[in-house]
Amino acid sequence: MRREGMIARKEGDAQPPGKRNLVDYVAQQLRQDILDGASPAGKRLPSEGGLTERYKVSRTVIREAIASLRADGLVEVRHGVGVFVSAVQPFPLAELMATDPARISSIIEMLELRTAVETEAAGIAAIRRSPAQEEAILERCKDIDRALRAGAATSDADFAFHMAIADATNNPRFKEFLELSGRKMIPRSLLLDHRDEDADADYIMQIQVEHRQIAEAISDRDEDVARAAMRRHLMGSQQRYRSLVRGT
Repeated sequence: MRREGMIARKEGDAQPPGKRNLVDYVAQQLRQDILDGASPAGKRLPSEGGLTERYKVSRTVIREAIASLRADGLVEVRHGVGVFVSAVQPFPLAELMATDPARISSIIEMLELRTAVETEAAGIAAIRRSPAQEEAILERCKDIDRALRAGAATSDADFAFHMAIADATNNPRFKEFLELSGRKMIPRSLLLDHRDEDADADYIMQIQVEHRQIAEAISDRDEDVARAAMRRHLMGSQQRYRSLVRGT
């Protein structure tokens, strides 16, 4: 399906119609073209009018999307000439998000960063989530319950739960942050094999209680409780891995 059709849905009733959503959408599409190599370094992007026609949005949306790419170091504006894909490589975020499973301290560092980001994400999700996003969060929480009952590993379902919350913020940057770290953002996926997860069922049951508290607060649109529940959840994980460092 062509991008014009996709952006048309963005402007329709099925998607939030706000300008911020359109700016994020256009910036994300252009960013992906650059990162995928479809728009290589040195290439001139289509004119403002061309981009306006392609995405069926206003010139203001295009300007703000370009400003976002410029802030990320992906494009440079040559006044009177046009906008060109920058030859300077953007900051290697993937390396920033790397976690070394051989060092418990590396896992704790990632958990501290996640606490800062996801605590706010939970609060925003409680305010902005749509009924469909609320349902997705609750369903992902149930997926963890199903895995527990089946005696299966829960790391993938856990990751999907946190991704659903990030999606419910309706700010794509939260989701991009979690996607950069991937499944390894769930620490036990790095340290525990399947047998260890089974043996550690009591711990997983406890964090599932915390997941339900987060999901229910978002469902209730209670941003303060949602933030507190997410913070308590991730701070508890930090404490667990600090105990491993101490050997307790």
